[in-house]
Amino acid sequence: MSRMKIYLAGSIPKGTEEEKEFVNWRFKYKEILESFLDAEFIMPNAGDMDESDFLLIVGKDSKSIKSSDLVIVNAEERLGAGTSMEMVIAKHFKKPVITVMPKNSYHRRPNMTFQDKYFVEDWMHPFVHTFSDFIVEDVSEIKQIKDKLFNSSIKDISIIDNAIEHRDRKHTG
Repeated sequence: MSRMKIYLAGSIPKGTEEEKEFVNWRFKYKEILESFLDAEFIMPNAGDMDESDFLLIVGKDSKSIKSSDLVIVNAEERLGAGTSMEMVIAKHFKKPVITVMPKNSYHRRPNMTFQDKYFVEDWMHPFVHTFSDFIVEDVSEIKQIKDKLFNSSIKDISIIDNAIEHRDRKHTG
């Protein structure tokens, strides 16, 4: 059996100045995941890429997601536009998405009330939640769900139409 390919989606430094300060969280994830998975890791910011060729960057990341077996999203901090789009691309290719999103983080907050009437005990950003197949609080928790990864129903791009239909049922009901 060939090694699993895992795409690690999340923040990357923008420009040379940010690169100087950037602590690459992917190395920590890789070290933890290698302790219980036989995997090859796809690092989106690896290699020399012409960042002025926008379509090239989107094509590279899209092809990497397409060739992966699994996408792991680091949502420990605020997600950017690129990471959000990578989640949608993963659903386009019907890839399992595991999102690492701790409680009390930017996209997951306790005891939220909206419009003074809708209380949510464990609120998660609706788009992050909907485009994730599994949500864990810490990357090490993936060990507990690894057997479910390829034995569970995985969302695909039809999740968008399902959301519209859900809205229509709720809105007309």
